[in-house]
Amino acid sequence: MVWVYGFVMQLDVESLRTLLAVLDHGGMTRAAEHLNLSQSAVSWKIKRLEERVGRPLLIRDGHQIRPTRDTRALLDDARALVEIHDRASARLVSTELSGTVRLGSNEEVDPATMALLLGRFKHTHPRASIEFLIDHTEHLVRDLEAAAIDIAIVQVADADLQPTDTVLWTDQLRWVTSCECWSDPQVPVPLITFGDHCFYRSLSEPFLVEAGIEHVVTYSASSIAGVKAAIEAGLGVGVLGSRYIGGDITPWDRGLSLPALPVIHQIVRTVPGDTPDVARALVDAIAAELLDPVAAGS
Repeated sequence: MVWVYGFVMQLDVESLRTLLAVLDHGGMTRAAEHLNLSQSAVSWKIKRLEERVGRPLLIRDGHQIRPTRDTRALLDDARALVEIHDRASARLVSTELSGTVRLGSNEEVDPATMALLLGRFKHTHPRASIEFLIDHTEHLVRDLEAAAIDIAIVQVADADLQPTDTVLWTDQLRWVTSCECWSDPQVPVPLITFGDHCFYRSLSEPFLVEAGIEHVVTYSASSIAGVKAAIEAGLGVGVLGSRYIGGDITPWDRGLSLPALPVIHQIVRTVPGDTPDVARALVDAIAAELLDPVAAGS
């Protein structure tokens, strides 16, 4: 607590956490989704914090929210306080779960988000050891079936969804581009793919073949970032989830006349058989952090 003009100022950790989430995620709505709170609860926490410090902490400029000068001065300390609080809490609730969990994920999960999630899990379960790798869905499914990994975060189509899978979110695949010069039927469509092990290619290319659309793979990248960059640069047509549409990435007009691409699910799947307690705890932690509220309600 801090004495200010004869009054005691108390900064509670959850209000600081909310302030950081609003700034980190670009607004009240996304902060609410990240914190698993209602938007009104986020607004109330910010208002209460501003009342306690006696000054505004956010500048609302149209649809944008920016920190005030006082907030910018507070940010480093706020992050440190939240981190210390979480570290202390984790020690108090740490468990005796132990063992090694081998976890694989595709690139649909932001690596920074996954690193934070695994860091929190390690604080809560200090005796657990996690081996983490990023790879293509095809490789991860193969490794899971061979018990080379214990948990896989991958994408599957409807037909491949299993009753024991935990669905994190669902998305509609779309043909996308940033250059409508690929609408000329006399010009072979340049395809942008994720390479030889592209999960989307086997789901989408048959539609081009059936429609008699001549095409050729002209650019391959092993990462979401690489494929997005190629599409944004106007190098051709690709297939991405609808959540990536925006900015320079737009639906491909010619693709709108094709049958709808499949719906895909981002899931967590465990190796067949009994799941060790430590692996089950990690699955629960992943679901708590990444589960889309819409998927949870479906």
